[in-house]
Amino acid sequence: MLISLKFDLKFEFAELEELWTTADRLGFEAVWDYDHFYGPMEHTDPVYEGWTTLAAMAVVIKRARIGCLVSGVTYRNPAILANMAVTVDHISGGRLNFGIGAGWHEAEHRGYGIEFPSPGIRVAMVDEALTVIRKLWTEESVTFDGQFFALENALCEPKPLQRPHPPIVIGGSEPKMLRVIARHADVWNMPGHEGPQRWGAVNTRLDKACAYVGRDPADVQRSAQVSLHPAELTQVDEQLALLPEFERLGCEHMVLAFRQPPTVALLERCLALG
Repeated sequence: MLISLKFDLKFEFAELEELWTTADRLGFEAVWDYDHFYGPMEHTDPVYEGWTTLAAMAVVIKRARIGCLVSGVTYRNPAILANMAVTVDHISGGRLNFGIGAGWHEAEHRGYGIEFPSPGIRVAMVDEALTVIRKLWTEESVTFDGQFFALENALCEPKPLQRPHPPIVIGGSEPKMLRVIARHADVWNMPGHEGPQRWGAVNTRLDKACAYVGRDPADVQRSAQVSLHPAELTQVDEQLALLPEFERLGCEHMVLAFRQPPTVALLERCLALG
C-alpha cells in the first residue's frame, strides 16, 4: 500500500516547509493539502489558501507528487481551475495530482457569498466541470454550452506536462458521485473516519458503478484518508492499526492527514507501514 501525507494548513508556513522537505527526503509517495478558507476543524482557525500553497509545495518538494485533496467545485470557474492546475503541473515538473469534489463546508460558502446548491446539483457540477477541464487540457480550443458552465473558443495554453492530463482524484461516497468517479477518476479517495468496513462497502459500490458506466474497475486506484492527532498518542496508534484492514478491503493508497505537526520519528514509522 502506498503511503502519502497531508498536513493541516493552520500550521505556520515555516513549519509546513520543513514538513514538506522532510516528507520528500524520506520518500513518501505524495504530499497533499486541501481547499478550505475556514479551518476544517474550527471555523476560526487560521488557514492558508490551498492552491497558492500548492504552488509553493511544487517548488519546495522536489520528488514526491503533490495535490489538493480536494478542490471544491463551487469555489472556482472550471476553466480558471484548469489553467491554475496546468501552472502547478509545470512548476512541479509534471508531479501534480488533480483533486476535485463536490464541497461540503456550508459556512465558507455563506461567509464568502458563494452559492451552495443542493448535494445533487453539486455532484452534477463536478461531472460537467471535469468534462470542461479535460477538454481544455487536451483540445486546441473549447466551445461548450452546459447546464452550469459555458465556454466560447476557450484556450488553455500551455497544455499540462503530463499527457493526456494530470491524474484526476475525486473524493466522494454517495451513489451519484460514485458514477461521476467511475466516469472520470484515475484515483478515488474517501475519508476513513467511519472505519474500514464502511470504506470497504463503498469500495464495492464503486466496482458496481464502474460496471454501470462500462469501465474496468481496475482503472480506478482506491485510496482512503485517516486523520492523525500526534498530541493524542493513543489515537495515532488506533488509526495506524487499522491500515492492514483497509488494505485487505482493497485500499491501495492511504493518505495520513496530520492535524498537529508530527515528529520525524512518527513520519518514519508511518512510511514503514507501506
